[in-house]
Amino acid sequence: MKNIYGLTLEQLEQYFLMHNEKSFKATQVFDWLYKRRVTSFDEMTNIKKETLEQMKQDFTMKSITLLTKTEGKDVVKFLFELEDSNKVEAVLMKHDYGNSLCVSTEVGCNMGCAFCESGRLKKVRHLETHEMVLQILAVESYLQIRISHVVLMGIGEPFDNYDHVIDFISIINSGKGIDIGARHITVSTCGIVPKIQAFIENGKQVNLAISLHAPNNILRNQLMPINKVYPIEELMSVLKKYIEKTNRRVTFEYILLENVNDTDTCAIELANLLKGMNCYVNLIPYNETSHIEFKKSSQETILRFYDILKKNKINVTIRREFGGKVMAACGQLRSNYEEA
Repeated sequence: MKNIYGLTLEQLEQYFLMHNEKSFKATQVFDWLYKRRVTSFDEMTNIKKETLEQMKQDFTMKSITLLTKTEGKDVVKFLFELEDSNKVEAVLMKHDYGNSLCVSTEVGCNMGCAFCESGRLKKVRHLETHEMVLQILAVESYLQIRISHVVLMGIGEPFDNYDHVIDFISIINSGKGIDIGARHITVSTCGIVPKIQAFIENGKQVNLAISLHAPNNILRNQLMPINKVYPIEELMSVLKKYIEKTNRRVTFEYILLENVNDTDTCAIELANLLKGMNCYVNLIPYNETSHIEFKKSSQETILRFYDILKKNKINVTIRREFGGKVMAACGQLRSNYEEA
């Protein structure tokens, strides 16, 4: 039985048309689900009983279960259990511009990035669309807040789960759904080139972020196995197409690892790689974990790296640190829970 939170507005309209109902009923259902936040079909009082009974046969409204959460300054990390007992994380980050939720897209990850806790426990399966949507609804319900921004940077590679992710974006972006603006939604990918091309053709106006983390193929091959399949040259080529087609700026995420990718040489190489592109670099202080040997770069090194990029006219920011004390490294809470 399909979970109703996994249907886009268009899919729900098709459902009603197939059952000889008016398509506008989909808008009514979306209103109950996402505006009024009902938790049972029986609460949908403007829909006739026969239709509700049919929906009960065809759909479930089951939510996900909160197992545990950890809190730090301006950050709350949630561990959820899914219906099949698999577990995923979501991280709420409180900013001066609103509440941002980092959403997981898979149970585990097969990308195998050397510095990432998520990839240490391999991918079990994709998340269904509803399992992503319910992360937002659950956090909003537990904390009684409104999520204003969503980043797909949790456990999993979003473009490895492309179709479900695109439906998820449609639901949360819809004015009749959760109604989060396209410019407030960011998809982060490690660089699956054919899916970036598909994303260009899809035309979604959400933000695109690239997990780069190295300025050359030799180092990126060591840190990110995906680079052996789609090397930096191919990645940059498709990103230039993305910028030309959408006129949107690309974000490059760059985690700084002590004595690995944080040298002056790396900074100069990165500046040369990105020169002239409509982009900016988000430098990320590393969240250390007990299972992985990489260390966070010193503040002095981070600032020097930042200065080199600035002097080379690259737009750059240093991401504010979140959750170092609440196991906020991607996949860390899940892996610690599983091992305990």
